[in-house]
Amino acid sequence: MTDRDSIFDLLVIGGGINGAGIAADASGRGLKTILCEKSDLAKATSSASTKLIHGGLRYLEYYEFSLVRKALMEREVLLKAAPHIIHPLAFHIPNLPHTRHPLLVRTGLWLYDHLARRVAFKSSRTIRFDPNDSPFKPEISSGFEYWDGQVDDARLVILNAMLAEQHGASILNRTECRGLQEDAGFWVAKLYDRAGDREYEIKARAVVNAAGPWVSRLTERLTGKPSLYATRLVKGSHIVVPKVHEGDEAFMLQHDDGRVIFVIPYLDEYSLIGTTEKEYDDDLDKVEISEEETAYLIKVVNSYLKKQLELTDVVFSYSGVRPLIDEEGKSASSVSRDYRLELEKGFKLPLLSVYGGKVTTYRVLAEDAMDELREFFPTMGKDWTHNATLPGGDFLDRSKLLQKLHEKYVWLGNEMADRLVDSYGTLAFDILADADGVQDLGKRFGHNLYQKEVDYLCQVEWAQSADDILWRRSKLGFQFNQQEREALEQYLDRPSPGASSHNQV
Repeated sequence: MTDRDSIFDLLVIGGGINGAGIAADASGRGLKTILCEKSDLAKATSSASTKLIHGGLRYLEYYEFSLVRKALMEREVLLKAAPHIIHPLAFHIPNLPHTRHPLLVRTGLWLYDHLARRVAFKSSRTIRFDPNDSPFKPEISSGFEYWDGQVDDARLVILNAMLAEQHGASILNRTECRGLQEDAGFWVAKLYDRAGDREYEIKARAVVNAAGPWVSRLTERLTGKPSLYATRLVKGSHIVVPKVHEGDEAFMLQHDDGRVIFVIPYLDEYSLIGTTEKEYDDDLDKVEISEEETAYLIKVVNSYLKKQLELTDVVFSYSGVRPLIDEEGKSASSVSRDYRLELEKGFKLPLLSVYGGKVTTYRVLAEDAMDELREFFPTMGKDWTHNATLPGGDFLDRSKLLQKLHEKYVWLGNEMADRLVDSYGTLAFDILADADGVQDLGKRFGHNLYQKEVDYLCQVEWAQSADDILWRRSKLGFQFNQQEREALEQYLDRPSPGASSHNQV
């Protein structure tokens, strides 16, 4: 590696959705960009969301009109950019005596419909529930329907990292930033490659700290100076159960404490239920759901549904910590989900920290970050991501794409074809390449996961472990048993299961 190779315009620390989005935006403007992530891309908060691209209906109660409008506008942008991993989803809001007055909900939905221009998302409406066919208890006879988007959150991060790399960025997975100091007009960053067990230095003209819940702690640890703002850490937990109803719609359930819980169709066979909101001050690398949170989610769902859940119904759970902007005196539910971008004080060189944010607004956050850095890079390119397509999203009709895949690979089963299209879009053709039959896909690990796809994920999508593949690049972890998982791990542990095609530093 030459000295020139180790000099970058921008170092992005953190491989969650904000970091990946900033790296993509910056590299597309011509900045030589490098991103480092200490574990796996989307390992933490960005894969622990409620899997929604949404305006945030309940934020209207806290007069967050600007945030909701911004997010509603982004629904349309992101759906066009990634139609393979984002799709519209109907939500039903049942009424109960303890819930918000129907007139208040109707007013909120009217605002939700009209704060931003809608193209792909339908307008809200009043609905009635048939006591014989409804999944709700007999006393629940009316409610409302509105629309938002569902997303594979971890793949959204991966696709942004891929987009960044396509524009020349270096994406360093499992690489930790262990030191940061100013020297002769550059930030000198000490990077530790966990896989290679080596430490080295790179130089950057600017740094973005997009470490999510670690943002404040990281600034202090790397520079020895206090961070400009403190973040309020709030844990959100979810449970996954066998599907609670046969319909395609999701539910927004209002609890008597004022919070709302989502029940969302998930992976055909399950329902995803969440989220809780608990203040958190423990180990950020070991975030788990508590028994209290699990009981809370089940209690809310059972107050509405005919089908009653028990603790034994929970097949999976996950938790993430949201880094919210600290607002003294506000509850965890009412703290703003908006973001703040701040150049840290006391440095000659730009160190931009990202505080707060949500999955839906990551793209405009990245644009705002570039605006903050423009004075340091006056020749950088203009905004460009508004009309950009994420890798694999260059199609208009899912059914036609699926038909095209079946025509080229006539031997491909429906289940596998559906999963490939929904995960990779047009990139499914890159994975299958010139295969003439299932025998050309290599070793079968189980549940239509073959060696050819595994090699692709290692070579192109930075996967290194079974968890990377089964839980973040796919959701096949729900189907794999221990023996199948071990077989996959053994394959990945072999020397060089596939040479990486990524930029190296």
